[in-house]
Amino acid sequence: MTDNTTTASSTGPCCGTATAATAAGACCDPVAKTEAVAAGASCCGTPAGTADSEPGESSAADGHEPPAAAGCCGGAAATVASTAAITPAPASPSEQAASPRELPVAVIGAGPVGLAAASHLHERGLPFVVLEAGDSIAASVRRWSHVRLFSPWRYNIDAAARRLLDAAGWTAPDDEALPTGGQLVEQYLQPLGKLPAIADNLRLGARVVAIARAGVDRVRSAGRENQPFVIRLADGTDLPAAAIIDAAGTWRTPNPLGVNGLPAHGEPDAADLIDHALPDVLGADRQAHAGRHTVVVGAGHSAANTLLDLAVLAETAPDTRITWAIRSASATRAYGGEQADQLPARGALGAGLRTLVDAGRVALVDGFGVHTVRRTTTSGVELVARDGRTLAADRVVAATGFRPDHSIADELRLDLDPILGCTRELADLIDPNEHSCGTVRPHGHRELAQPEPNYYAVGMKSYGRAPTFLLATGYEQARSVAAALAGDFTAADDIQLDLPETGVCSSNLNSDATAKDLADRHGIDPAIPARLAAATLPLLAAAASTEAAVRAAADQIGLDGDLAVRIAADATSTDTAGEGGLPSAAGLITLAPAASGGGGGCCG
Repeated sequence: MTDNTTTASSTGPCCGTATAATAAGACCDPVAKTEAVAAGASCCGTPAGTADSEPGESSAADGHEPPAAAGCCGGAAATVASTAAITPAPASPSEQAASPRELPVAVIGAGPVGLAAASHLHERGLPFVVLEAGDSIAASVRRWSHVRLFSPWRYNIDAAARRLLDAAGWTAPDDEALPTGGQLVEQYLQPLGKLPAIADNLRLGARVVAIARAGVDRVRSAGRENQPFVIRLADGTDLPAAAIIDAAGTWRTPNPLGVNGLPAHGEPDAADLIDHALPDVLGADRQAHAGRHTVVVGAGHSAANTLLDLAVLAETAPDTRITWAIRSASATRAYGGEQADQLPARGALGAGLRTLVDAGRVALVDGFGVHTVRRTTTSGVELVARDGRTLAADRVVAATGFRPDHSIADELRLDLDPILGCTRELADLIDPNEHSCGTVRPHGHRELAQPEPNYYAVGMKSYGRAPTFLLATGYEQARSVAAALAGDFTAADDIQLDLPETGVCSSNLNSDATAKDLADRHGIDPAIPARLAAATLPLLAAAASTEAAVRAAADQIGLDGDLAVRIAADATSTDTAGEGGLPSAAGLITLAPAASGGGGGCCG
């Protein structure tokens, strides 16, 4: 991967690479520029002591145009000079020095939507820089690498990114397979991030802490739209930009346990006993949960995934106990569309939860709004509800959702919905009180626009606190915004988004693929695994064990009992299989067929 912080010592008498120059909005990397100017280099602008700007600011901002072909600066100057204008309003002669026209678009975040935005900007011929806070691309996705997505590959790959990868000879994954977060990174995002078109404009370890307009604060109106953005990084570096696409997501800002949106009393003091969403309970975090009592708080897909994984763990780790605490008075909404869901793998989450609760493998506690968290004398934790009820456990998983952090944009003019924290225009379309993601009207740059021209939040951050986001939505947002920044409003307004309830997922992709694999492995009819699962699930509640339920079901359908146990054991994917090859309730739940049809809530 290209290092865009290369200094003078490795590139000759001037300073950084052309891509670093473009990213910095100057002829050189800021630190290298200071060193080079001090040494008398002329291609980095005026010598120290005579420039009007601070080291590292744009030469366009200080009124000195960089030489078109001077030493190492030629590439950067040529790159900037050849790009399309982003800000359509003409600048007066007095404003030319601060014009953002020739500066890059700054994309914040190198996750799926951020890299999609970069791919579309590249296709549009617009200069850009991707600023990633982590030390690798998709740093947040890597935190849930063990989780399997409920949409197949063909809806998890952005169109412009696919074109870039295909041109480089990329071997695409099976469009119908369901990737894990780790596979999304390894097979798609990592190869994309290594392409020169992306890698040469990528800065890792670049955490954005503030954004403003050059030379003006939030109060100043006159000429504001003609001033470039200034992006301040955690290391103190200021970078100029023509526009900003904030795809930083919400992973780093999870909701607290407190039912009122505030941290519960005592929550910070017990932080070491509280996992946030999607711990790897079958892998890296296994020892923290095996043979212990875990309370999962939350009613969304993150909670469902963790509860199902804990159920697999409980089948092989004696004394593992699972409690599910939800704020609402009923779990009906948490179960979602189940068989009616047009994303079958997502529907299986709800169906699986209902089965586990009905079988007594997960203890459901409803109407439990957490008010207080306190440590116990047995090195555990106790949750206290508003009504005084208590839940004691060894560990808590706070699967309570996420919220956006707009603090970096405090000096920008944002008009945010007071409920969700998204744009007001978008709020009515995504309100989870009214919508699932399949009923969200397709939207693009106009719904994402802010009073601050050329600033857009896309991806999860664009949805604020609404949990109804899909990757396909973020990809279309990125395409529309990139087209608008390029001035192609015809394309920007032509929103093309096919969400699940409009036919994206009309077949049971997950169970069909698993059943075919099992049939090939055991030399049986592909219909048998699904029949076995359907016959077993109703028997789980009364059976002494999963194996006993499987054998009873095999008798019902005329299948050899030993073969049925092997099929059931193999139904759990290899990344979640229990030790000893035992039948897994979670595996059978995933295998059970989901009926096709409409009407299911897209996101529960």
